[in-house]
Amino acid sequence: MAVVALLAVPTPPAGDGSAGSGSAADTASAVLVLHCLVRVLRARARPLTRTAALVLGLPVLGVTVASLTADDPTATLPGLARYLQIFVLVPGALLLLLRDRRDFRLVAGSVVVLALAQGAVGVAQYLTGTGASYQGEDIRAVGTFGPTDIMGMATVVAYGLVICVGYALGGSARAPRGQRALALGCAALLSVPLLLSFSRGAWIATAVALALQLALSGLRRAVVVGLAAGALGVVLVGGLGIGSQLISERAGSIARVADTPDQSVTDRYTMWAAATGMWRERPLTGVGLKGFPAYRDNHASLALSAGSDTSGAGMGFQRQPLLSPHNMYLLVLSEQGMLGVVAFAGSWAGLLVCAVRTVPVARRSGTGAECGLVVAGLLVWQLADFCYADIGGPSTVLTAVMLGLAAWWALGSAPGLPAARAGRHPNGEAGPA
Repeated sequence: MAVVALLAVPTPPAGDGSAGSGSAADTASAVLVLHCLVRVLRARARPLTRTAALVLGLPVLGVTVASLTADDPTATLPGLARYLQIFVLVPGALLLLLRDRRDFRLVAGSVVVLALAQGAVGVAQYLTGTGASYQGEDIRAVGTFGPTDIMGMATVVAYGLVICVGYALGGSARAPRGQRALALGCAALLSVPLLLSFSRGAWIATAVALALQLALSGLRRAVVVGLAAGALGVVLVGGLGIGSQLISERAGSIARVADTPDQSVTDRYTMWAAATGMWRERPLTGVGLKGFPAYRDNHASLALSAGSDTSGAGMGFQRQPLLSPHNMYLLVLSEQGMLGVVAFAGSWAGLLVCAVRTVPVARRSGTGAECGLVVAGLLVWQLADFCYADIGGPSTVLTAVMLGLAAWWALGSAPGLPAARAGRHPNGEAGPA
């Protein structure tokens, strides 16, 4: 919970104008991993099942080989540490330290509280004209993350919304009274700053995640909630006029990206082409971790701009360098080659399959279905968002927390599942079945 809470502390941008790293939340995540390691060593027991070790350990293969085969292996060490932190160490620590649904609910609830706080700041930024610059006006909601981490608030708010919808759809008869109403109310509140983030990728990922959650919760409920969500959208945008013109223009641009793309879309397409060019040059192991910026100009066309203009939200105008393809799959492909893509895709696919297949079991048992819906939604949201974004910036540590929640449900001793799925905690005690 401290890792999540410390994400509210603003992090100054790096010297090159990009989103900074090494935040207070990253320090807290290091303490979390260290604490888990001490517990494992004291227990002197094998803490992970073979399946968990395989799913969480696959990314280590890709990043290690890409680091060793890079032109300058020492320069890849920060990238190696970051990948291990986000995709292996923090998720593994949460898998081992979360004990039951109460722990899951505390961590997920802390994400919702952070999302509500960041969303409130974002809405205030839009209403007062103190947000990040968007079409010449300082109205883009970015929360405390600033214009250099433009996806930070959108990611946090989307996570919170998906969590709330999961608890609203999966609540059992034994759930606390008012849980569903509270969850739906928070989801409705979080939809406002999500719209005001003007993030097309976050909108698409959220729609995909909510569709999956509705499908897993049952057809009848999916129809009812879909109609309610449509009515809410009409009230917020059509009735109250919350950013209606700008939002409709932004949403309409999604369908026009292939015909008349704006400069941001052109830059993205150009960097995607550059990433595939790097992969063709070194198909097996890629150009090495942190190698995309060095090889970008050799493979990018003249359509690529010098950088992304950022301003507002308390910062002056500056040009943010384009240091990644803004697509996680292509970033891994270009820097780690086919070996890295297979390793990461195998890990994420295994996590998603294990998470989704247990939701019907939990629904039949009447216990833990809300956790399964939350995890399925978060995983699908992230996998969809990776088509438009990659890791980077202070908010990335929240991705590690999300993967940890997913690992606990999919690979650990999640309550509501058969006893054969129950694992063991680092203290040697059997987890609840």
